Amino acid sequence: MSALYVKICGLQTAETVDAAVQAGADAIGFIFAPGSPRTISAETASELVRQVPQDVETVGVFRNQDIDEVIDMARTAGVTTVQLHGDESLADMQALHGAGFRTLRAFSVDAYNALDDGQRLSWAAERILLDAVEPGAGIAFDASSLENGGPQGFWLLAGGLNPANVASLVHALSPTGVDVSSGVESRRGVKDSQLIRDFIHAARHQPSLPAG
Repeated sequence: MSALYVKICGLQTAETVDAAVQAGADAIGFIFAPGSPRTISAETASELVRQVPQDVETVGVFRNQDIDEVIDMARTAGVTTVQLHGDESLADMQALHGAGFRTLRAFSVDAYNALDDGQRLSWAAERILLDAVEPGAGIAFDASSLENGGPQGFWLLAGGLNPANVASLVHALSPTGVDVSSGVESRRGVKDSQLIRDFIHAARHQPSLPAG
């Protein structure tokens, strides 16, 4: 089995970006959606992106913003990937692909459960992020809330993950990877380098099950 994919999101400083990269993160996320204590400008993000190795994804996170604005901001920031975290359509995803970006499409677990089989099939080719019912609230993902298992392709588990609970949730749900933001903060909106290191270690080092 390949190593669990880990995305650290909502970074704002050179120190925490470096901590995430050095600890082995696969992706670094920058929030451009308004209203979050983690929101930064595309210009600030562009400075941070320059310190990220090319083999680490850089992700711009947007929510219900005009797709042309999203593309412009993502290009200014220099990110490789755009994550849409609102009510965006498949047409929006296709516009991003056409502009040369990789993509992630976030759903709350309730929104994903509400999709019918045809809708899930339509999204099957996209990389999916499943978040808790209240995205960004730091409320732990309830494993029992995911009906019929996770998506069939690449999908990330998010929502209230932290160094103490990530291993058990990965074991229960078998996602392709995990995404964390508030779970590696010393206080709201302020990332902690040691918590970032602890989270990546915990996510990748699953406890062995007892024999029998």
